[in-house]
Amino acid sequence: MSAFFFLSGLCFASWASRIPDISLRLGLDEGRLGQLLLALPVGSLASLPLAGALVHGWGSRRTTLLAGVLYVGCLQLLGAANNFWALAGALALFGAAGNVFNIAMNTQALGVQARYGRPIIGSFHGLWSLAGFLGGALGTALIRQHQPPNTHFLLVLCLGLSLAALAYPGTLRQDVGGERPGGFSLRRPDPYLLRIGLLAFCGMLSEGAMFDWAGVYFQRVVRPGPALVTVGYVACLGAMAAGRFGSDYLTRHLGPVRVLRLSSALIVTGLLVAVTFPHLGPATAGFLLVGFGIASVVPLAYAAAGRATSVSPGVALALVSTIGFLGFLLGPPLVGLLGQHFGLCVALGAVAVVASGVGALSQLTMSNEQ
Repeated sequence: MSAFFFLSGLCFASWASRIPDISLRLGLDEGRLGQLLLALPVGSLASLPLAGALVHGWGSRRTTLLAGVLYVGCLQLLGAANNFWALAGALALFGAAGNVFNIAMNTQALGVQARYGRPIIGSFHGLWSLAGFLGGALGTALIRQHQPPNTHFLLVLCLGLSLAALAYPGTLRQDVGGERPGGFSLRRPDPYLLRIGLLAFCGMLSEGAMFDWAGVYFQRVVRPGPALVTVGYVACLGAMAAGRFGSDYLTRHLGPVRVLRLSSALIVTGLLVAVTFPHLGPATAGFLLVGFGIASVVPLAYAAAGRATSVSPGVALALVSTIGFLGFLLGPPLVGLLGQHFGLCVALGAVAVVASGVGALSQLTMSNEQ
């Protein structure tokens, strides 16, 4: 299962590392880029009914393979797009495949965690972030070699298909919690799951902002030179990976509420440092803190969703993951729109305000787990 988390992180990081390059090639300013990135949450939201139905009815094992192959295949469409609308369509499909992939593999991860009998889901997400770190580093290396996105994405496709073929035989054949109801009402959704989804939304909005705008912020505000444009992005992803590998340990010893409060404080502090001192050293240090802060939010939210009793784990994750993923995908276009009118420093400051909600919501949602 670890290989699929790695593949998911590698795919998204491959796209994210090429956003400055592709936006420059298509002549997109902050506002136009922000509008383009709205295609991702549109695709993600559209896939919500399909994701829950596939995971519950078809099983997370086969859904993980199908969505994973589609997700890495969508990179070829992103690389081939030569205008705004072609890229928007490819991004919508990329977002839909990514959401289904995310829900299916996290359902698998909850099954593995149930077999272990202790928190381990943070380590799976650590592999996702490690792949993001390596994907960003690969993107940087290929950019320095003047390789186009098409070549980059073809390399990732070959690697991704190989990983999927090798990992699939080792996935779980039976999902946990299959006896729970397989659907939810949009008119009467579980309040517990909605609160968890909102918590995930606040954390993942910060994560999405870092993925899509860290490189652009360094390129247009910090201006360290072409060779160092991705330093902030790589620092954030590296810290996120390290933090997720340690998040299970922290959760066992501090409890989820304290961990989430600390996460919120780190995200807010890091963003404020980066926008107050837009220079190479402080901005890199700020993004490093943001990475550590983001690390635990999603694993803890998904683990809490898996404990819901009103619906099956696949359906619970479909709701929570989609709400959270909307933050991940809506954050970047909102940053773009704010950046166009007020500047990127103000836009990232607004992200810090949203991130403060993680600490507040943790007490309301998980206080009984402390």
